[in-house]
Amino acid sequence: MDKNTVLAIVLCSIVLIGSFVMQAYYATKNQQTIVESQQPAVTAVETDRSQTETDQQIAPQSGQGDQAAQSVITVPPAGGENAPVFDQQKDSADEQIPLELVTVDTELFTAVLTNAGGDMVSFKWKDKKNNSDVDLILSGDKEAHAFSLAFGNLDAPPVMSNFHIDRISELTVVFYRDFSVPTASGENGKFRLTKRYEFNPDEYLFELKVTLDGGYSLQGFNFSGNAYTLSFGPQMGPPFDKLDRYYDYRQYFMFVNGKRKNAKVNDIIETRPAWSSISGKYFTFIAIPLLGQYTLNFSEKPEPGIPSASRLNITRPAANVSKIEDIYRFYLGPKTHEALSIYNTGKNYSNTGKNIYGIKDSNLMDVANSGMAILSPIEKLLKWLLLIFYKITPNYGVAIIILTLFIKIIFFPLTKKGSEATLRMQALSPKIKEIQDKYKNNPQKLNTEMANLYKQEGYNPLSGCLPMLLQFPIFIAMYQLFSNHFDMRGAGFIPGWIPDLSLPEYIIKFPDGFKLPILGWTALRALPFIYVGSQLIYGKVTQMPGQQSNNQMKMMLYVMPIVFFFVLYNVPSGLLIYWIFSNLLTLVQQIIINKYIIAKKAEETIADPEPKIAPGKKKKKNF
Repeated sequence: MDKNTVLAIVLCSIVLIGSFVMQAYYATKNQQTIVESQQPAVTAVETDRSQTETDQQIAPQSGQGDQAAQSVITVPPAGGENAPVFDQQKDSADEQIPLELVTVDTELFTAVLTNAGGDMVSFKWKDKKNNSDVDLILSGDKEAHAFSLAFGNLDAPPVMSNFHIDRISELTVVFYRDFSVPTASGENGKFRLTKRYEFNPDEYLFELKVTLDGGYSLQGFNFSGNAYTLSFGPQMGPPFDKLDRYYDYRQYFMFVNGKRKNAKVNDIIETRPAWSSISGKYFTFIAIPLLGQYTLNFSEKPEPGIPSASRLNITRPAANVSKIEDIYRFYLGPKTHEALSIYNTGKNYSNTGKNIYGIKDSNLMDVANSGMAILSPIEKLLKWLLLIFYKITPNYGVAIIILTLFIKIIFFPLTKKGSEATLRMQALSPKIKEIQDKYKNNPQKLNTEMANLYKQEGYNPLSGCLPMLLQFPIFIAMYQLFSNHFDMRGAGFIPGWIPDLSLPEYIIKFPDGFKLPILGWTALRALPFIYVGSQLIYGKVTQMPGQQSNNQMKMMLYVMPIVFFFVLYNVPSGLLIYWIFSNLLTLVQQIIINKYIIAKKAEETIADPEPKIAPGKKKKKNF
């Protein structure tokens, strides 16, 4: 085989490896950006919950009839000398409010709220397939307090004292408490803080209304330049040992000007995106503020008991009005197109209890899009086919094998064409060798003559790589499918060996904290070795005559599978099952194609036999 052909094959392989590495890089690009941006910003100091037990005290009523100064309040951060406190005079009869939990239970989730700050301490997604619950709000050494509120900016401690509770219905809960603050005139201005949660029975999206009402007592809210900061955290579930691109990860997105963009940790975001999200492998948290002005901040400030934190802070600017009423909508649940796409139609599915608010054109499903949007249609098609095959056989491993067979049947004509191109190249080898020897000292002339030869023979040296190049997007789409498809979560194949096709399998797991030197392996896996074996067998059996002594082809046969072995060692097991069976099926295809080509060549030889030289006339001998 000539050097140009080998170079073309090498380039195809480099493209394959490079694209896969780029895809893996894209999947962790956010994590790398986060690592590079860990220097804390001066304007983005995270709330320290250890300071929450401040001099806040409690009063049940707002005291709207009090004669307080009608001026805008400007006070230091909460917890300071003039921080908002609860009105002692109005609360003497009800100074101690007991701690109380409120549970909201639906078919999809169970949410637990606390009157300590009116926060959410648990949101358990009901995993009906595995008959278990997954808490999507993780806590560390202390109880989690999601949707906590602090008067002021990011450095203000959250309100943690107990609120009054008004249980409106099974799905609606209101927490309220009255505060007083000194005004510029020395009088006490009074206002009521209300947090109203409204859940829906058949969807993961819920509404939180935050109200600061000063009545006639207070005409503005300005606590060190802001009204309040609402925070989700400290981490979104499910539980994990560490975040990596294989088992789980956290990505930070915002939707600005009709496009999903990556967000950086610790930055103060002032662009007011339509929504912002913390996204994991299978679950996502999405915040949709309906207020006019706000700033955002994503934070990963460590917290005891949590390997890594992921917070979203929404800061409401100061307002010169007596009443603030802000509405937020939050989605906390599976990262699936089915669950998120309903918020793009604007249709209120009142008969099913979905999209009760009639949200439209939200593009929330962009959270579930894979890293390479151009391959999204292929990923959706593969997902659709996989679900069909899963219905035939309720085992995703078997469904992957059937899907692999289906793809091979579809691409059989291209595989056949590639094999014929390889055989054609062998036929041209003598002419190519002659041109190379003739113009070995004139590279420019050599390239010209080679191009003329290919043109004269009607041959494209890359045609042998065409099947691989066309199937490569399917491989990447498969990687995205097995990595992010929600139905693949916990989908088993062979009990005791491959319990989850979305994760790398293993036959021996090393002790926690131990990694194999140099390689960094945390477990011994079987599928990568099976893959190498299938690749070597495939290459050996499908070798064309004359390639056995070609050193360059030997390198392609033995070196490339070993390179891919390390590249694919930690990929989802479903992807390796696809590739292994793809190799085996391609091997069968190649054997069939080789027999066809040999038979076709024999027929051409019979139809066009070599011309025979006719014997000349015998001369008469003269005697």
